[in-house]
Amino acid sequence: MSTKKNTSGATTEVRIGIADTSQELHIECELTPEQVIEAVTAALDSGKSLSLTDNRGRQTIIANNKISFVEVGQSAERKVGFATA
Repeated sequence: MSTKKNTSGATTEVRIGIADTSQELHIECELTPEQVIEAVTAALDSGKSLSLTDNRGRQTIIANNKISFVEVGQSAERKVGFATA
């Protein structure tokens, strides 16, 4: 099984709080933080649902009235193995 590697080396982590629950959604996508913020702002301003696609191609759709908060941050590619100092 292989997964598509991100050529830029960094992805954007998005954490979305869902209203009326203690649940949060964690999405890692290839959009820039600015693009994610634009998508969230457009969804909230227009009254439409927010739709984001993660690194594996799975699409998440959230009703705009259920979004309590959105946290956006850049994450570096994780390295696996041993390092020498």
